[in-house]
Amino acid sequence: MGTTPPASISDHASSHDAQLRRGFGPRVRKLHARIGKAHHQAEGMGFSRALLAGEATPLQLAALMRALAPAYRLLEQEGPAAAQGLGEHSIPWHALARSTALAHDLAKLAALPATPTSPAAQAWLVQLQQLVATAPHRLLAHAYVRFGGDLSGGQQLAEQAQLILARAGLPSLSFWVFEQPLAELKAGLHDGLEELQLSSQQEEELLEEAEVAFHATQRLLAELAEIG
Repeated sequence: MGTTPPASISDHASSHDAQLRRGFGPRVRKLHARIGKAHHQAEGMGFSRALLAGEATPLQLAALMRALAPAYRLLEQEGPAAAQGLGEHSIPWHALARSTALAHDLAKLAALPATPTSPAAQAWLVQLQQLVATAPHRLLAHAYVRFGGDLSGGQQLAEQAQLILARAGLPSLSFWVFEQPLAELKAGLHDGLEELQLSSQQEEELLEEAEVAFHATQRLLAELAEIG
C-alpha cells in the first residue's frame, strides 16, 4: 500500500488567502494568471515535494539558504530604488528583507558540511545584475515572486523545515519568520505592484519576467534534489 503524497502548497491556502485573492488588483491578477503553471511545476519538483513531506535533509536546507543569500542581498539593495523610480511607495521593503535572517541562518548551519556552489544561483544573480542596469521593472518581477512566495507558500515549507532541523538537533531558521503580520506585508507588496507606472510593453515584460523568475527557481530546486 503506497504512501499518500503530500498536498501541494496551493492546497494549504488559508481562507484569508482566498479572500485576499478576490481583492487583487488588475496587475496582480494578471501576474498570478501568468505564473500559475510555473508555480505548480515548481511545487511538483522532487525537492519541493520532499520538503513539504518533511523528508528533505538538513544539508539540502543549508544549500538552499546558501544559494538564496546573494540574490536576496541584491534585490534588497536595488529593489527599492527601482520601484520608487517607477512611482511605487507602498512596498514595506525593510520588513520584507531577508538578508539579515539569512546571515543568522547560515551561521546556525555552519557546522553542516559545505555544499557545492550552485550554478543556478550564480546564473540567477548575473541575470538580476543585468536587470538593475537595463530593465528595473523586470527586476521587480523577481522581487515579487520571491517575497510573495516567502509570505505565502513559504510559510508551509517553513513548518516542515523547522521539524526537519529539530529532528536533527539543529536550531530553527529565521528566513520565513516576519516581524509584521503577513496580511499587512502582502497587502503592501500588492499595492506597490499596482502603483508602478508602466507602459503596456513594460507591463507585459513584467509578467513575462515573473515566469522567468519561476524558471530560475526550478533550476535551483533541481540542483537541491541532487544533494544528499
